[in-house]
Amino acid sequence: MDTHDLPLGFGFALVQNPDAMQRFAKLSEARQAAILRQAQAVTSKAEMQALVNGLSAPPDAQG
Repeated sequence: MDTHDLPLGFGFALVQNPDAMQRFAKLSEARQAAILRQAQAVTSKAEMQALVNGLSAPPDAQG
């Protein structure tokens, strides 16, 4: 995955949450692409934080 593909707000949010960054990096390209599509649809900083924080949640808490 090319870091140029990351929406700016998503990249900033990942930098602030190292656990989420590590989990995102370990995902398949297909799952990363799905999350990036979600990130592109985000309309607020709070939504972006929630998306990124969801990446660092334990797998059983992700619903």
